Amino acid sequence: MNDTTFDAVAYLNEPRWRTSRLGLERIRALMEALGHPERRLRFVHVAGTNGKGSTCAYLASMLQAAGHRVGMFTSPYIERFEERIQLNGVPISPDDLRRVTLAVRDAAEAVAAATGDHPTEFELMTAVAFTYFDQEQCDLVVAEVGLGGRLDSTNVIERPETAVITRIGLDHTDVLGDTLAAVAGEKAGIVKPGSPVVSWPQEPEAMEVVEAAARRTGCELYVANFSEGDVLPVAGATRPFSYRGERYETALLGSYQPYNAMVALEAVQVLRERGWRLPHEAVRRGIAEARWPGRFEVLPSGGAAGTPAPPESGDAGAPASPGLAASGGSTGPVCIVDGGHNEQGAQALADSLRSVFPGRPVVFIMGVLADKDCPAMVRAVLPLAKAVVAVTPPNPRALSADDLAACVRQLDENAAVRVAVAESYGDAAAQARAMTADSDVICAFGSLYAVSAVKEALVGRS
Repeated sequence: MNDTTFDAVAYLNEPRWRTSRLGLERIRALMEALGHPERRLRFVHVAGTNGKGSTCAYLASMLQAAGHRVGMFTSPYIERFEERIQLNGVPISPDDLRRVTLAVRDAAEAVAAATGDHPTEFELMTAVAFTYFDQEQCDLVVAEVGLGGRLDSTNVIERPETAVITRIGLDHTDVLGDTLAAVAGEKAGIVKPGSPVVSWPQEPEAMEVVEAAARRTGCELYVANFSEGDVLPVAGATRPFSYRGERYETALLGSYQPYNAMVALEAVQVLRERGWRLPHEAVRRGIAEARWPGRFEVLPSGGAAGTPAPPESGDAGAPASPGLAASGGSTGPVCIVDGGHNEQGAQALADSLRSVFPGRPVVFIMGVLADKDCPAMVRAVLPLAKAVVAVTPPNPRALSADDLAACVRQLDENAAVRVAVAESYGDAAAQARAMTADSDVICAFGSLYAVSAVKEALVGRS
């Protein structure tokens, strides 16, 4: 095959190996066939249920602001496949993706020939990322776990600089277990001897498991102390907060984002203790410059996608702020896209809406996967809802829009919320606009896989 005609994305998404099969045997064999690029890299390894991606974004941004050459491996992507592999905030180029994937393909075929077991899609992606970061001589790689931790392909990392565990909740219960302790056991599988552990202050059931993993491996455990933080109201396009006596500002407006940042700041302290240069001003700048699309992302109601200033906190009838009007050229309803896809995520979204847009009626565009706790997600947002437009996300595991609408109607005992069914995200956006006044909010959520389609439907392409 001619290298210039090789489609890396099509190869990596090949249906034959898209089935998720947890285990480390294939990725270890693949890394060996590639000459173990992961052993020449240094990592921050991030697991958890909610907040992994945002925490990775904060860490990578702070490290880059301090002058380090930083790789970041995350999933899923929002707009472009290449977003999953970034070097200093820039996605891997199609040419580099093609070149590295060809090498990984050859190694994967050798593994399959020797073992009869071809590496999975995520294992191939992990190999491509680690090979690319090795070739680019990254100083440090921030790597997000794909699923779980203990048996995730990223757990081929032998001894990270630090293992970070973000907030743990019930998700993927068919694979990870149906109790917080069981899920925490899988997440804490990334804890390795010689690597300090940083954790969100988990629920007691989960915290016990994380603490036990740290004791078992002889690792020091650092837990973010939110009582030493202070989260202030949104001001313009930023959310100010303080932690351990230092003030910061973040452009990630979700009510939960300062807490993700505090976990990242704990990891920064660990890295400093391990000899990494991270001056305070670089850390402050990195927090301010961090971006993470699809997480309480505020968009104008028309024109190019972006993160304009939301309305100032105030009365429900207050007009959109000048910053928002200037960005979108519209004084219509504010549009928000959020990737919240489980009960914790939906509750965090509801808290953010109450904080940033207090009292404003919300028309939700909602699409979820069938393996999620749909009733719990609906209960979290229903008190804020003026209407819900149900849509089927573009995913084989999607819950149908009709079933979602039936769930909303069943839970809305007083029939106070208008419920509609849409055939597509474009149709959902049109129906939502027809239901909103200028002072309302349109909020699309339920699946990270749908963020790109939602943004195109609401605001078009930049």
